[in-house]
This record gives sequence, C-alpha cells and structure tokens, in this order.
Amino acid sequence: MFREERNYRYFLELYVRHVHAAVDTYAYCLLRNHFHLLVRVKTEEEWESAVKPSQGSEPCEGLAQRTFNPSRRFSNLFNAYAQAINKAYGRTGSLFEERFRRIEVTSYSHFTNLIFYIHFNPQKHGFVEDFRTWPWSSYNALCSSTPTKLNRDTVLAWFGGVQRFRSFHQGAVDERSIAPLIADDWF
Repeated sequence: MFREERNYRYFLELYVRHVHAAVDTYAYCLLRNHFHLLVRVKTEEEWESAVKPSQGSEPCEGLAQRTFNPSRRFSNLFNAYAQAINKAYGRTGSLFEERFRRIEVTSYSHFTNLIFYIHFNPQKHGFVEDFRTWPWSSYNALCSSTPTKLNRDTVLAWFGGVQRFRSFHQGAVDERSIAPLIADDWF
C-alpha cells in the first residue's frame, strides 16, 4: 500500500483534500500494508458552518460547492490514492482488499486505549523498535506545538495534558479490552 516515503506523504495530502473538512481527526497511523484512523464525523451543521464564508471571506477551497457525504469523501480518497499508485507503479486493479470498517467509540477508556493502540502499531508489527520513531503516525504531532490538522486540543484534554498523554504512552494497552474496536487487525 505504501512502498516509499512519498506514498505516505501523498496519502496524507489526499486525506486533507478529500476527508479533513468532514471529520475531526484525533489519531492516525499509516503502516506499510494498512492504516488506522480515529475520527469523528462532523454533523451536517458543523460541515456547513465550516465551509460557509465568514463576512468578507471566501469559502474554504471550494468546499461549499461539494455536498456533505463523508462516505463519498472517503471513497474519493481511496480511489484517488489507488489510481495514483497504479499509475506510479504500472499496476492495475484494486489497491484496497476490503472496505474500510467503522467502529463506534463510546467510552473514555476505549478512546484513550485506542489512541495508544493506533500509535503503538508500528512497534507491534515489528516495523520499528520504538513506535515514537515511526514518522507516519500522529503521536509526535500530538506531542508538539507545531500547527496540525489534528484535533490536538481535544485529544490532550482527554488525557489531561501533554505530559499525561506521554505518560499514558509509556504503558501497555490491554488489547482484550478494546478487541471490539480493533477487529480483524491481523497484519
């Protein structure tokens, strides 16, 4: 799915172009053969207020002309990325083997454990010895103060600040407690 560094970067660019306006993004991790996203789909009212121009300004990059359909936005992301990979590497056919899955997160414990699980994935699958060194996850962006498209303030508030966020990531996640949230992650 991701063969070289530019693939990861391009996927994130497409994500911002196609999906970002329709969701709040809390965490992500792109791995060689799969990825994880933790998002909250915005309401149609939130979408409309985000794309409506304030007095004297222009709408956000033409978003007002597009309809609110989060599933279509994800589909556009996946199609655009698959087409680019097929063209770049002379391949044909589907890049994604299965449809993406959506699982509702309904508790504080699941939210915090799922964020840790998402960030820990590169280490779990043996891609790196320390997940903090994986460049294609949201962990370092959430710990920093640099501009980001992530909903950093919300995530850090859930953890009680950046220090507690980092401390939480020193522990281990009980995968059995969040098994319903990570169904079919066998890679």
